[in-house]
Amino acid sequence: MATPTVITVAGSDPSGGAGIQADLKTFSALGAYGGAVLTALTAQNTHGVTGVLPVPGGFVADQLTALLDDLDVRAIKTGMLGGPDVVEAVADAVVRYAVPNVVVDPVMVATSGDRLVDDATVEAIRDRLLPLATVVTPNLPEAATLLGRPSVTAAEAADAAAELHAKGPATVVKGGHGDEPDAVDVLVDDDGTLELRVPRVRTANTHGTGCTFSSAIAVGLAHGRTLRESVSDAKAYLTAALRAADQLRVGGGHGPVHHFHAWWAPATTEVDA
Repeated sequence: MATPTVITVAGSDPSGGAGIQADLKTFSALGAYGGAVLTALTAQNTHGVTGVLPVPGGFVADQLTALLDDLDVRAIKTGMLGGPDVVEAVADAVVRYAVPNVVVDPVMVATSGDRLVDDATVEAIRDRLLPLATVVTPNLPEAATLLGRPSVTAAEAADAAAELHAKGPATVVKGGHGDEPDAVDVLVDDDGTLELRVPRVRTANTHGTGCTFSSAIAVGLAHGRTLRESVSDAKAYLTAALRAADQLRVGGGHGPVHHFHAWWAPATTEVDA
C-alpha cells in the first residue's frame, strides 16, 4: 500500500509542540506523508500565546486548492480555524474534492479557559463543518462550547458526545482536563459508546496533546483502519508520547509530548569518563 497523504489545516506553533508542527510530527511518526495549510501564525512558547496573525479565508482556500489539485489526500485534520471565512473555505474544499476522512479538532478554548474564537466561528464549525466530519474530538470545555452550555463535566461526557454525534460526526469527548486517576475518553458513533480508559500520566508536559491525538486518528483513517481502531491506536500513541514527554525537557513551561518516542530518546547531558 502506498504511503497515504494527510494534511493539516491549522495554526503554526513556532515552539514546535502544537499546531501544524505537532501534526506533521505525528503524521511522520505514524507512517503518513504530511502536508499543511496555515490558518494563522502565532507567537508562542511553552508558557503561552502572546500574539496571533490570522490568515484570510481566501488564502486558506488557495492553499487547499493547490494541495487537493495535486495530492491524493486520504484525510484532512483541522485545528485552529480563526474565523467563519476559514471554516467555509475548509467545508467547501471537503465537498468539492470529496475528501474521504475529515477529523475536526475544535480548537476553541485556551488552557486558561478563555475563548479563542467568536460566536460566529463556533456556529460555522457546528453547522457547516461538523456535518461533513468523520469524527470531532472536543475536550470538555470545547464540548460545552459546541453545545452552548456553561460546562460539561467528565460525568456528562457520554451524553455530550451523543448529542454532538446527533449532528453528524462520530464524537470523542476527551477527559484530559479532568483530575481523576484515569484519563477517560468517550467515543460515540453509529455502533454505540466506547470508553477508552488509561491511567492518567502525571506530567506538566502536555503541550499539543489535542493536536497529536486528532492527527493520529487521521493517520489511522488514512491507512484504512476503522474509526474505532484509529481512535484506540491514537489513544495508545498519545499515552506513550506523554509517558516519554519528561525526557525532552523543552522550555520552562508546559513542554511538548515526545512524538518520536518509539524512534529515539534524548541524548544525556553526562560526559562519558
